[in-house]
Amino acid sequence: MFPERFSNLPPYAFPRLRALLDAHAPGGDVTHMSIGEPRHPFPDWVGTVLAEHVSEFAKYPPNDGTPELQQAISDWIARRYGVSVDPGTQVMPLNGTREGLYNAAMALCPEQKGGKQPAVLIPNPFYQVYAVASVSVAAEQVFVNATQETGHLPDYHALSDEVLERTALAYICSPANPQGAVADRGYWERLIALAERYDFRILADECYSEIYRGEAPPGALQVAREMGADPERVVIFHSLSKRSNLPGLRSGFVAGGPECMKRIKQLRAYSGAPLPLPIQRVSERVWADEDHVVENRRLYAEKFDMADRIFGNVAGYAPPQARFFLWLPVEDGEAAALKLWQETGVRVLPGAYLSRDTEAGNPGKGYIRVALVADREQTEQGLTRIRDFLYGQ
Repeated sequence: MFPERFSNLPPYAFPRLRALLDAHAPGGDVTHMSIGEPRHPFPDWVGTVLAEHVSEFAKYPPNDGTPELQQAISDWIARRYGVSVDPGTQVMPLNGTREGLYNAAMALCPEQKGGKQPAVLIPNPFYQVYAVASVSVAAEQVFVNATQETGHLPDYHALSDEVLERTALAYICSPANPQGAVADRGYWERLIALAERYDFRILADECYSEIYRGEAPPGALQVAREMGADPERVVIFHSLSKRSNLPGLRSGFVAGGPECMKRIKQLRAYSGAPLPLPIQRVSERVWADEDHVVENRRLYAEKFDMADRIFGNVAGYAPPQARFFLWLPVEDGEAAALKLWQETGVRVLPGAYLSRDTEAGNPGKGYIRVALVADREQTEQGLTRIRDFLYGQ
């Protein structure tokens, strides 16, 4: 006997990519541009801090995080967004934000809303954990296409009253993965006002918040506080993976209203796994340091400028606002990814692997996602091959 609730999940993006490409020989030196695994250097003192605390692997770590890490996170939120949160009741370290994005639905989504099946709003394309979280709580998944016409952000206002009245949670990613669109203050204000009107919570995935061009993106908690919204209305998620080039550290945090956090912490106490103490010690130091973040952002800015130069004459190319992906228009994403692999050895991800079919179509089908995580030379070579073989320029 096996559960049926996950039977309709499509194959995950990267096994699906391997099935598409691996039976074919690459047509040149392999250039990996499919996975968003940061490769810029992380701070050189990370290893030293880890070594200094290696003996703490012998201890069970505190479920809610060390007081020092809670304080470091709270201090970072105050510096970055101008919002004061109580370190003991409003923040919790995570084993990477995927843990939090999944378990927040488990902790916060009611079994019914207004006597009906709850709905969870999901931008389309999207980070795939949003979908499995909504399935796990027996909610209706409502995929809302984020297209060029909507500024590559979901227009949740376009949903019917019937759906919005049943909505319990709304996922939103800003800067968006994969498109890179940034929710400005006006977008956040409209979404928070909608959540206040229909009484649902916003789960704001802000993992790419520190990789941007120009002005820093506003945050959901920041705008909610400015509006005087219900303190329990918004829950935010951040990570050291992208900000600090430490994806293997599996360290992030969730922050929100005291009641939301009480429920999230209680669930973690029963079913989760807190960060090992040496990793918490490293995280304390990393959240407190901004110099390496500024340098990381500079390196990505060079690649953004490079992409603009290489693709500037390509019809439909949109200069990236933030995050480290390009969302490039093609006729068919799978066909384009296979052609690139067979003819150039460049490995990219079809956009449809990050999105779902809807009545309005699949918004990822006509795109490929390209990760700008390699060094400058490899990135330039890969982008040039993509331009030459897909766009003939």
